Amino acid sequence: MTQAHKEVRVRIAPSPTGDPHIGTAYIALFNYVFTKKHNGKFIIRIEDTDQKRYRADSEAMILSALKWVGIQWDEGPDIGGPYAPYKQSERKDSYREYAEVLVNKGHAYRCFCTPQRLDELRKAQQAQKLPPGYDRLCRDLPKEDADKKLAQNIPHVIRMKMPMTGKTIFKDTLRGNIEFENDGVDDQVLLKTDGFPTYHLAVVVDDHQMKITHVIRGEEWISSTPKHVMLYEMFGWEQPEFCHLPLLRNSDKSKISKRKNPTSINYYRRKGILPSALRNFLALMGWNFGDNREMFSTNEMIEGFTWDRMTLGGPVFDLKKLAWLNGQYLKQDSNEKWLANLKEVVFNDEYLLKIIPLIKERVEKFEDFIDNTAFFFQGDLSYNNAPLIPKGRTASEVMGYLNDLVLKLDVCENWKHDEIHNIFNEYLSEKGLKPKDVFMPMRVAVTGSKETPPLFECIEVLGKDIVQRRTRLAIDYLKTIKE
Repeated sequence: MTQAHKEVRVRIAPSPTGDPHIGTAYIALFNYVFTKKHNGKFIIRIEDTDQKRYRADSEAMILSALKWVGIQWDEGPDIGGPYAPYKQSERKDSYREYAEVLVNKGHAYRCFCTPQRLDELRKAQQAQKLPPGYDRLCRDLPKEDADKKLAQNIPHVIRMKMPMTGKTIFKDTLRGNIEFENDGVDDQVLLKTDGFPTYHLAVVVDDHQMKITHVIRGEEWISSTPKHVMLYEMFGWEQPEFCHLPLLRNSDKSKISKRKNPTSINYYRRKGILPSALRNFLALMGWNFGDNREMFSTNEMIEGFTWDRMTLGGPVFDLKKLAWLNGQYLKQDSNEKWLANLKEVVFNDEYLLKIIPLIKERVEKFEDFIDNTAFFFQGDLSYNNAPLIPKGRTASEVMGYLNDLVLKLDVCENWKHDEIHNIFNEYLSEKGLKPKDVFMPMRVAVTGSKETPPLFECIEVLGKDIVQRRTRLAIDYLKTIKE
């Protein structure tokens, strides 16, 4: 896979639209290991072109989480490099220039279809059970007509003109040659009406400009790769080598999702997983030494790394296996390291100072501290016979309330108790419910008890990852209750 005549350069390109995803750490690890094996460069590039979903705090969280995991990059938005800037929003002007190049070459066209027309098209395709996609109405619009609309400042996007016949074939390091019929590939939007590129244009332009030699990413991008290959051909650029890693899976083999597994790196940090154990665990997601070895360092992985030891069967993200592996690492740590980790991860000053104001009025002796705060330090809670169901409500109803609130809290950016309280009050008003219908089930779900410090202050201190995890476990428990 290596290109001996070139310096190996790889990248990951996370989108700052939410909490740092465990899948990002997984992909980052394999990029890091591969490039270190070949004395190359590992780059982080922030893909923030989706301005509707962009979160200002997300970029900092992603970088912080990856540093905690123990993955260091050679170039990136925080440290710069020879191909800066490393944020797409700061490279915006160049994308328009490249999109215009494709238009002038006849490889792209301006599409003036309104959102309303496209929505009607999607609905009609759904009704006829046709595959979704643009019907290419503007593809052959005469240049003079397009110029008139352009002069009138009619909003438009720029779409790539995908060939209607033939095949696009590319070689994948793990899968061999992959073929796509061109007539089944959509005329992808390259530049949106707001002037921002879509992922597809930006990733090709950036990878070319940053001299990326190998694109190592998840297999969910395989279906997009023919568009990228075609863009390389349209520009006349040498394309990188592609390697699509198997997706992380839940135990039922579905794609890993927060509904069944915690997906935020911060959750595992809070849980007390060691970075070395997490890297080891992620390395086992599809890769092995060719023997039965399960514990190894990242440096050992770099030394023994080859792609032929990668398997494509969807690796199962097994929390029990991760806990076992973490336990093995903990057994090897000295007492002094244990103490340091406990102070840093569990009993750090910042966390304790958030808890103390909530229990000062409830505690008369320091020995009462643990009884009043145990849920702040516990992992998953048990809900056997827990009072999750208020009088007059059913398990199904409460399950619905909690599920609705999980979804609402998931998009809460300002994780403060007053904002969280507002979300709950709005939900009560929307559903015509009383506080007791929702507050008590939520209190029990996140703390395991009816008697706790103020609910919303507790939710704030516990943090989104723990609250979401516990609430989903409570929902799973309610599913087992017969009515």
